[in-house]
Amino acid sequence: MPQEILLLEDDDSLNHAVSLKLKKEGYTVYSAFTVKEALSLYQDKNLSLIICDISLPDGSGLEFCSRVRQESDVLFLFLTALDREEDIAAGYRQGADDYITKPFSMTALTAKVGALLKRFPADAHKIIVSGDITLYPEDKRAMKGNQNLSLTAKEYSLLTFFMENPMRILSRNQLLEAIWDIEGNFVDENTLFVNIRRLREKIEDNPSAPVMLKNVRGLGYIWERKCEKR
Repeated sequence: MPQEILLLEDDDSLNHAVSLKLKKEGYTVYSAFTVKEALSLYQDKNLSLIICDISLPDGSGLEFCSRVRQESDVLFLFLTALDREEDIAAGYRQGADDYITKPFSMTALTAKVGALLKRFPADAHKIIVSGDITLYPEDKRAMKGNQNLSLTAKEYSLLTFFMENPMRILSRNQLLEAIWDIEGNFVDENTLFVNIRRLREKIEDNPSAPVMLKNVRGLGYIWERKCEKR
């Protein structure tokens, strides 16, 4: 799915030019010319990035950024003619991730957008759902049905790693290096087994006959259910 960008720019020709360029780069772009329009799109779309002017006909881009930041960690890039140091500082104080001043080149803008979206992937904080297990990465919590799961830090990290890599056999060394960040040979071979067992007791209906987190004899473990990011 193409990443979705909201462009809030009241200059019609500039809005059109930037929108066209970003669409050619493969992004889905929603254009807004007022804060009111931008708020409606922000609330309705699954945005990865907001590009925003500061001086707008019905309000301030700074205020719009502040409001967005109270509700979301969507990437925010100011694109404005206000180029004084105090203007730039104000933009970052409101929560902007980056700031570009006009005039600018389209090449520089698309490079900046690409770098931002690469550093902060769009799905980094998306909810992951697999059967009756739901993972909330932004809050670092998980649920089974309507019940919160009481997980240790290692159990949560294991669950996250499995749900981010479903239907793949993960070796013991892969798991140990990902969760404990050291070579598996230097870890008690029982460490992973104990954490897997405890995790199963919390997520499986029948831990002795798991249907989600399965052992693959001689190879490792697999999360044998599809996962959906929302």
